[in-house]
Amino acid sequence: METNLRRTPLFAAHQKLSARLVDFAGWEMPVLYTGILEEARAVRSHAGIFDISHMGRIDIAGAGATALLQQLTSNDVEALSTSEAQYSLLTNPNGGIIDDIIVYKAGEEAYLVVINASNTAKDLEWIAQHTSAGVIVEDHTAETAMIAVQGPDAPALVARIANRPDLLDLGRFQYASGQIGDVAATFCRTGYTGEDGFEVIVPSVRAEELWEALLEGGATACGLGARDALRIEAGYPLYGHEIDDTTSPVEAGLMWAVRLNKTNFIGREKIITAKTDTPVRRLVGLVTQERIQPRQGYTIYVGNEPIGEVTSGIFSPTKGTSIAMGYVSARYAKAGTQVEVAIRDRRAAATVVPKKNLMA
Repeated sequence: METNLRRTPLFAAHQKLSARLVDFAGWEMPVLYTGILEEARAVRSHAGIFDISHMGRIDIAGAGATALLQQLTSNDVEALSTSEAQYSLLTNPNGGIIDDIIVYKAGEEAYLVVINASNTAKDLEWIAQHTSAGVIVEDHTAETAMIAVQGPDAPALVARIANRPDLLDLGRFQYASGQIGDVAATFCRTGYTGEDGFEVIVPSVRAEELWEALLEGGATACGLGARDALRIEAGYPLYGHEIDDTTSPVEAGLMWAVRLNKTNFIGREKIITAKTDTPVRRLVGLVTQERIQPRQGYTIYVGNEPIGEVTSGIFSPTKGTSIAMGYVSARYAKAGTQVEVAIRDRRAAATVVPKKNLMA
């Protein structure tokens, strides 16, 4: 059947496994293979693999590359050593979040930036607007593939397949270049599941070989459904749900990725103001004792007072109950606050918890 959707280099591999395919940010992606709960539990118990080739991979290099990223991002790029990475935010003049990204330092004045699939075109345009002569920005998304290998057994699996036991010495948010057999690869000790593991970048033409090797090594193929469940359990934001161009890092609880004392960056003064003023709302975690699933947009109440709304919600594969994230009025953001979530024609009791405690 004809489609205008983009496809990753692993599309044939997903078809081979009879994956259920959906439109995600203009890409035809697997939402599940066998089942969301089963796949998510596989990641928590051993190792799962995800095709994340739809995410943007941009190289920024040349004289002025560091200064450019210092201007555009909230974190401190100058604090990075070669082969280190950091979570960061692209911020707009109003202090809102254009995107959340990971910046990898490949060398002096050379960086890899991984961005959200839904924001690739927007981010590239924003970066281009601020790029000066001497800085080269190249989009390598189509030329490469990216596979996330996540779970307690994931690091050992990647090290074994790559015949690189030294990869186990990498710390969180470090990475290394090398090979898997005769295939060039970049091994990033990063992920989006709350588990240990790697995100591996290889040339697109060799992606299926790596995918098959990981499956043969015992990993479980996992789709976007499991990825979403895992990141909610871990309390990680998703662009378009917890964060967007109007969201302040202060209310989203992302100030740990903001360095207000560094050289001026776009949106810095607005973020300082937002931090100084009392936030109107805060992003919190919510835990219920029911199986019924909260969804984005559902209203959160205290008594008859609507105090916010759900941004993401799932039936947790790990906890065996429903959990969610959502924004609530700041005065109700304290852990332990009892609230209710309006789910269709009824309300479900829920407790406010810190986002990091959603799996606790």
